[in-house]
Amino acid sequence: MTVFDDGIARPTQELSSEQARADALDLRAGLAGLAGLVSGSLDLQELLTRVASFAAQAIPGADGAGVTLLRLDRDDDRIEALAASAPFVRDIDEIQYAVLNEGPCITATLDRRTVRSGSLGGERQWPRFGPRVGRLGVHSVLSLPLLLPDQVVGAINVYAHGKDVFDDHAAELGELFAAPAAVAVHNAQVLAQALNLTIQLQAALSTRPVIDQAIGLLRGRTGGTAEEAFARLRAISQRENVKLAAVAQRIVDEAVRRARARNREI
Repeated sequence: MTVFDDGIARPTQELSSEQARADALDLRAGLAGLAGLVSGSLDLQELLTRVASFAAQAIPGADGAGVTLLRLDRDDDRIEALAASAPFVRDIDEIQYAVLNEGPCITATLDRRTVRSGSLGGERQWPRFGPRVGRLGVHSVLSLPLLLPDQVVGAINVYAHGKDVFDDHAAELGELFAAPAAVAVHNAQVLAQALNLTIQLQAALSTRPVIDQAIGLLRGRTGGTAEEAFARLRAISQRENVKLAAVAQRIVDEAVRRARARNREI
């Protein structure tokens, strides 16, 4: 017998040796796919989509899987990234995060434990999420936290249309897959953050000259300090909800137009 998260014990089908071998081969293929991922050659979204596809391949009974990176320090806008192996998975996970803020992935991530249900339509853990997903014809879920020693990265959600699909065997294989998946996903996340920071720094360096020029022009008009000129730039930026560099460029462009107009008059 298997006791599911709803507290109901259901009979567990005996696993044949042929099925065990087939499941082991699927898990091995999924792990090999993870090992073959090179974070630098894929952006974060592409890598997460591949991980979701490998999870659906590695976990017996799965009709689709999703990978979600969550921010646990926020109740709103938790999602940092979301990927799915099939469109129906993305639809379900968007219901979970964007509409209801309730579901197995959130529970798995917050509690740092594997959760599952074989009858979502009557699931008491998620009284809004379960029935809504059950009406879509999806009845089983296995959610696996992506755990590192000092943090939770997110979770893998695995769905099936049938009831009572994910037993202890499926959960065990899922956990074997989730451990290296957490490392691969975290490495890709760190790389993506580093690339974003590099882009931001490059943008800041490219806009610094025009900001300095605008500060010089404002000082020439007002006789104020550089700090006062920069404060004026920032105030315009905030008032108009326009980036500081765009405000600076506009001031420089106006000065150039005036200079050209004066030259034509001479």
